[in-house]
Amino acid sequence: MKILSQASIPTDYGDFKVIAFGDHEDEYSPHLALVSTKTNMDKPVLVRIHSECLTGDTFGSHRCECGEQLSASLERIGAEGGILIYLRQEGRGIGLVNKLKAYMLQDEGLDTVEANVHLGFDPDERHYDVAVQILEKLDVREITLLTNNPEKVEAIRESSVKLVHREPLIIPIRESNQGYMKTKEDYFGHLLDHQ
Repeated sequence: MKILSQASIPTDYGDFKVIAFGDHEDEYSPHLALVSTKTNMDKPVLVRIHSECLTGDTFGSHRCECGEQLSASLERIGAEGGILIYLRQEGRGIGLVNKLKAYMLQDEGLDTVEANVHLGFDPDERHYDVAVQILEKLDVREITLLTNNPEKVEAIRESSVKLVHREPLIIPIRESNQGYMKTKEDYFGHLLDHQ
């Protein structure tokens, strides 16, 4: 894992340096770190580890809360300083085409876990070791992690990066994503703090 390129970008959320990470110079879908220009590396850094969700992040899908989580995270990080790590792990790591197939199965009555398993995948194929590598490359030593996902918490706890605090990322549940959110809480143990 190495830095492939970087650039400064002004956004609606503030000014960031975007750093692309990967193993090959011609990497088509690199992982990204958006580092707010307000970030103070001498104290615990506010960090959000966000897995790509084209339908939610770009198109505002209400099947999930991913786009709203991304916006809320960027708003906090842009205001306070911090880092958003954007992992290219679409559809819990099964890719966009399979995610759309899983959506069709969900429309027929399967939950998100059952749909992934029906397609021959684990319920969640994502890994967070890449996020740890990115934090280490950025020389981040202590973080406050903005997450509801216990697997992200565990990945940090098992790394060289010190987890000082976990903060929940509370997004109101919509009627259109109630089943999705229930599966996240019941099956994956997401800490939804009674949204």
